[in-house]
Amino acid sequence: MAKMVRRTCAFCSEGEAGSVMYIATERDIAAHQDCLLFSSGFVESEDQNPDNLGIRFDVASVVKELRRGKRLVCNFCRKKGATVGCEERACRRSYHFFCALCDDAAVETDQVNGVYRVFCPKHDPGNRTSHYDKANKKRRRTLTSPTITEEMSTEETAEENHLRILKRKNNRHKVRIDFVRKCKQAGLLDDIFEEMLDTLHLAQEKLMDDNTSETEYEETVMALFDCGLFENILSNIHSGKWKQQREAEMQSSRALQIRNRRKNPGTSGKQEKTGSQD
Repeated sequence: MAKMVRRTCAFCSEGEAGSVMYIATERDIAAHQDCLLFSSGFVESEDQNPDNLGIRFDVASVVKELRRGKRLVCNFCRKKGATVGCEERACRRSYHFFCALCDDAAVETDQVNGVYRVFCPKHDPGNRTSHYDKANKKRRRTLTSPTITEEMSTEETAEENHLRILKRKNNRHKVRIDFVRKCKQAGLLDDIFEEMLDTLHLAQEKLMDDNTSETEYEETVMALFDCGLFENILSNIHSGKWKQQREAEMQSSRALQIRNRRKNPGTSGKQEKTGSQD
């Protein structure tokens, strides 16, 4: 049976775990180690050669998982290929692995027991290093040597994994900030925000239209809630901040009118006199 051979990604030369890629040259397929391990419908090959730890994963299983992913849309980037699902059975959120990290999803890694799980932000179990739901565990073999794994405690593994995730998030935040600054320099921000407003108006029309299909309605609602700005606005309205802000704006407007009258008392008097003549 054909296997995928491990190789370090040319674009991620730092040597961290997430940069390791597996290549199937005969099928022209390359995949990150973590993208394979955390995919919900994928399990590592059991008939591997213990003397060659650089060979893993049945190519046929990888192809099958890729086909499954073509039907799944990522809740973060809205593109297809989202094979990493939230471990909460009732949750339908799916991600690409690195999109899950960017969306602050909770990642559970237990290399000793071969457990690799992802929880969306809404279903983060909290204390992720002390307990696991054995009924829902995915049993997968570790990619490191057993002798090395035994020397590493679960806490150390979790801490290193957490630091690695933070590093990736920080790098992505910097890339996004630099990208927006470049858009501003290129004079594209106005066009981008106009497109955003058009998209929001279209979403409003779909939600207000009674003829919108249930599927389209559901996708529109999910897209709005996936946008943090929409949820923040709802939260502000609920907490009364929106009302307070409006009252503050009205008070500021009235104060400005009073100051203008005091600066131009003659204008006010003329208006009153003209009104009395009428």
